[in-house]
Amino acid sequence: MSDINLTNHFLIAMPAMTDPFFAKSLTYVCEHNDEGAMGIVVNRPISLTLSELFAQINMPLNQSELDDMPVHFGGPVQTDRGFVLHDAGGKWQSTLQVNDKVNLTTSKDILQAVGEGKGPQHLLVSLGYAGWSKGQLEQELAANAWLSVPANEHILFDLPAEDRLPAAMKLLGVDFASLSEEAGHA
Repeated sequence: MSDINLTNHFLIAMPAMTDPFFAKSLTYVCEHNDEGAMGIVVNRPISLTLSELFAQINMPLNQSELDDMPVHFGGPVQTDRGFVLHDAGGKWQSTLQVNDKVNLTTSKDILQAVGEGKGPQHLLVSLGYAGWSKGQLEQELAANAWLSVPANEHILFDLPAEDRLPAAMKLLGVDFASLSEEAGHA
Protein backbone atom coordinates (compact mmCIF):
# COMPACT_ATOMS: atom_id res chain seq x y z
CA MET A 1 0.00 0.00 0.00
CA SER A 2 1.13 3.54 -0.57
CA ASP A 3 1.90 5.65 2.45
CA ILE A 4 -1.48 7.32 2.21
CA ASN A 5 -4.26 6.35 4.61
CA LEU A 6 -7.45 8.34 4.23
CA THR A 7 -9.43 6.69 7.01
CA ASN A 8 -11.36 9.44 8.85
CA HIS A 9 -10.97 11.88 5.94
CA PHE A 10 -13.49 13.59 3.74
CA LEU A 11 -13.26 13.12 -0.01
CA ILE A 12 -14.50 16.14 -1.91
CA ALA A 13 -15.45 15.44 -5.51
CA MET A 14 -13.68 17.79 -7.90
CA PRO A 15 -15.87 19.81 -10.30
CA ALA A 16 -14.81 17.60 -13.25
CA MET A 17 -16.35 14.54 -11.56
CA THR A 18 -19.05 13.39 -13.97
CA ASP A 19 -20.06 10.16 -12.27
CA PRO A 20 -23.65 10.92 -11.18
CA PHE A 21 -23.14 8.96 -7.97
CA PHE A 22 -20.32 11.23 -6.86
CA ALA A 23 -20.63 14.60 -8.64
CA LYS A 24 -20.66 17.36 -5.98
CA SER A 25 -20.43 14.74 -3.25
CA LEU A 26 -18.76 14.68 0.13
CA THR A 27 -17.71 11.18 1.17
CA TYR A 28 -16.53 10.16 4.63
CA VAL A 29 -13.84 7.47 4.40
CA CYS A 30 -14.50 4.80 7.04
CA GLU A 31 -11.70 2.44 6.10
CA HIS A 32 -8.66 2.62 3.83
CA ASN A 33 -6.12 -0.18 3.79
CA ASP A 34 -4.16 -2.55 1.53
CA GLU A 35 -7.39 -4.09 0.22
CA GLY A 36 -9.06 -0.83 -0.84
CA ALA A 37 -11.34 1.74 0.74
CA MET A 38 -14.94 2.22 1.78
CA GLY A 39 -16.87 5.30 2.70
CA ILE A 40 -20.29 6.87 3.04
CA VAL A 41 -21.54 9.79 0.94
CA VAL A 42 -22.80 12.21 3.61
CA ASN A 43 -24.42 15.02 1.64
CA ARG A 44 -27.07 13.19 -0.40
CA PRO A 45 -30.33 12.81 1.53
CA ILE A 46 -32.94 10.75 -0.27
CA SER A 47 -36.71 11.14 -0.11
CA LEU A 48 -36.93 8.59 2.72
CA THR A 49 -37.18 9.65 6.36
CA LEU A 50 -36.10 7.62 9.34
CA SER A 51 -39.74 7.03 10.37
CA GLU A 52 -40.51 5.71 6.86
CA LEU A 53 -37.45 3.44 6.96
CA PHE A 54 -38.47 2.06 10.34
CA ALA A 55 -41.99 1.42 9.03
CA GLN A 56 -40.54 -0.46 6.03
CA ILE A 57 -38.52 -2.77 8.29
CA ASN A 58 -41.42 -3.19 10.74
CA MET A 59 -39.58 -1.65 13.65
CA PRO A 60 -40.99 0.95 16.03
CA LEU A 61 -39.36 4.38 16.20
CA ASN A 62 -40.33 5.84 19.55
CA GLN A 63 -38.18 8.94 19.09
CA SER A 64 -40.45 11.54 17.50
CA GLU A 65 -37.53 14.00 17.20
CA LEU A 66 -35.96 11.55 14.71
CA ASP A 67 -39.11 10.98 12.58
CA ASP A 68 -38.12 13.47 9.89
CA MET A 69 -34.38 12.73 9.90
CA PRO A 70 -33.40 12.05 6.29
CA VAL A 71 -31.87 8.78 5.20
CA HIS A 72 -28.89 9.30 2.88
CA PHE A 73 -27.65 7.75 -0.33
CA GLY A 74 -24.38 6.38 1.02
CA GLY A 75 -23.03 5.17 -2.31
CA PRO A 76 -23.79 2.80 -5.18
CA VAL A 77 -22.71 -0.44 -3.46
CA GLN A 78 -25.33 -2.51 -1.58
CA THR A 79 -28.02 0.15 -1.77
CA ASP A 80 -30.49 -2.23 -0.15
CA ARG A 81 -28.41 -2.36 3.04
CA GLY A 82 -28.34 0.15 5.88
CA PHE A 83 -25.20 1.77 7.27
CA VAL A 84 -25.21 3.87 10.42
CA LEU A 85 -22.42 6.37 11.04
CA HIS A 86 -22.53 7.32 14.70
CA ASP A 87 -20.62 8.61 17.65
CA ALA A 88 -18.53 6.09 19.56
CA GLY A 89 -20.04 4.10 22.38
CA GLY A 90 -22.49 1.27 22.64
CA LYS A 91 -21.98 -2.36 21.73
CA TRP A 92 -23.47 -3.49 18.43
CA GLN A 93 -23.11 -6.78 16.59
CA SER A 94 -21.28 -5.44 13.54
CA THR A 95 -19.32 -2.23 14.11
CA LEU A 96 -16.23 -0.83 12.47
CA GLN A 97 -14.42 1.61 14.73
CA VAL A 98 -13.24 4.40 12.42
CA ASN A 99 -11.53 6.28 15.24
CA ASP A 100 -12.17 7.04 18.92
CA LYS A 101 -15.10 9.32 18.03
CA VAL A 102 -16.84 7.74 15.01
CA ASN A 103 -18.08 4.22 14.31
CA LEU A 104 -19.90 2.58 11.41
CA THR A 105 -22.47 -0.09 12.28
CA THR A 106 -24.30 -2.35 9.84
CA SER A 107 -26.25 -4.60 12.19
CA LYS A 108 -29.96 -4.14 12.83
CA ASP A 109 -29.49 -4.01 16.61
CA ILE A 110 -28.39 -0.38 16.43
CA LEU A 111 -31.65 0.57 14.71
CA GLN A 112 -33.60 -1.26 17.36
CA ALA A 113 -31.71 0.69 20.05
CA VAL A 114 -32.37 3.97 18.20
CA GLY A 115 -36.07 3.12 18.05
CA GLU A 116 -36.10 2.50 21.80
CA GLY A 117 -34.20 5.69 22.60
CA LYS A 118 -31.08 3.76 23.61
CA GLY A 119 -29.00 4.42 20.51
CA PRO A 120 -26.13 6.80 19.89
CA GLN A 121 -26.64 10.50 20.43
CA HIS A 122 -25.37 11.44 16.95
CA LEU A 123 -26.07 9.36 13.85
CA LEU A 124 -26.37 9.45 10.09
CA VAL A 125 -28.26 6.61 8.41
CA SER A 126 -27.54 5.70 4.80
CA LEU A 127 -28.46 3.08 2.27
CA GLY A 128 -25.43 1.84 0.36
CA TYR A 129 -21.77 2.76 0.51
CA ALA A 130 -18.91 3.82 -1.72
CA GLY A 131 -16.19 1.27 -2.32
CA TRP A 132 -12.81 1.26 -4.04
CA SER A 133 -10.73 -1.78 -4.91
CA LYS A 134 -7.03 -2.05 -4.11
CA GLY A 135 -5.21 1.01 -5.45
CA GLN A 136 -8.33 2.48 -7.10
CA LEU A 137 -8.76 5.43 -4.72
CA GLU A 138 -5.06 6.28 -5.01
CA GLN A 139 -5.41 6.29 -8.82
CA GLU A 140 -8.46 8.55 -8.63
CA LEU A 141 -6.60 10.95 -6.33
CA ALA A 142 -3.66 11.03 -8.75
CA ALA A 143 -6.11 11.77 -11.58
CA ASN A 144 -7.39 14.80 -9.65
CA ALA A 145 -10.88 13.34 -9.09
CA TRP A 146 -10.90 14.10 -5.35
CA LEU A 147 -9.56 16.47 -2.75
CA SER A 148 -9.07 15.06 0.73
CA VAL A 149 -9.10 16.69 4.14
CA PRO A 150 -9.12 15.26 7.67
CA ALA A 151 -12.74 14.83 8.75
CA ASN A 152 -14.54 16.73 11.44
CA GLU A 153 -17.34 15.14 13.51
CA HIS A 154 -19.17 18.48 13.77
CA ILE A 155 -19.60 18.49 9.98
CA LEU A 156 -20.77 14.87 9.98
CA PHE A 157 -23.34 15.07 12.74
CA ASP A 158 -24.28 18.68 13.45
CA LEU A 159 -24.72 20.29 10.04
CA PRO A 160 -27.56 19.76 7.58
CA ALA A 161 -26.60 17.77 4.48
CA GLU A 162 -26.48 20.82 2.19
CA ASP A 163 -23.94 22.56 4.45
CA ARG A 164 -21.49 19.66 4.75
CA LEU A 165 -19.65 20.07 1.43
CA PRO A 166 -19.06 23.83 1.84
CA ALA A 167 -17.94 23.26 5.45
CA ALA A 168 -15.46 20.58 4.35
CA MET A 169 -14.15 22.92 1.66
CA LYS A 170 -13.68 25.57 4.35
CA LEU A 171 -11.40 23.13 6.21
CA LEU A 172 -9.14 23.37 3.16
CA GLY A 173 -9.52 27.13 2.96
CA VAL A 174 -10.99 26.82 -0.54
CA ASP A 175 -14.31 27.85 -2.04
CA PHE A 176 -15.84 25.15 -4.24
CA ALA A 177 -16.67 27.71 -6.94
CA SER A 178 -12.99 28.64 -7.25
CA LEU A 179 -11.83 25.10 -8.08
CA SER A 180 -10.62 24.44 -11.58
CA GLU A 181 -11.62 21.39 -13.55
CA GLU A 182 -8.08 21.07 -14.86
CA ALA A 183 -5.26 19.38 -12.98
CA GLY A 184 -2.09 21.39 -12.65
CA HIS A 185 1.42 20.03 -12.30
CA ALA A 186 4.46 22.01 -11.29
